[in-house]
Amino acid sequence: HPSYVMSSYVANQTVAQIELFTRTAEYPVGVYTLPKHLDEKVARLQLAKLNVSMTELTDEQAAYIGVPKEGPYKPDHYRY
Repeated sequence: HPSYVMSSYVANQTVAQIELFTRTAEYPVGVYTLPKHLDEKVARLQLAKLNVSMTELTDEQAAYIGVPKEGPYKPDHYRY
């Protein structure tokens, strides 16, 4: 696997472990999907390391795709 893909995988795993450790009460024993806002947090961190920045959605764009301006940018039914 390319190093960037592995970096994304490891970063998501790390963020997930931090989430589970710091918010134990919200996650009874079970299997969970990484919340989209955490996945997007990892993406932003990686983009910053590549010197890439994201622009903010306009109100019109956010309304058109049906998501909040601040994210997450995928609807709940979307699966990565």
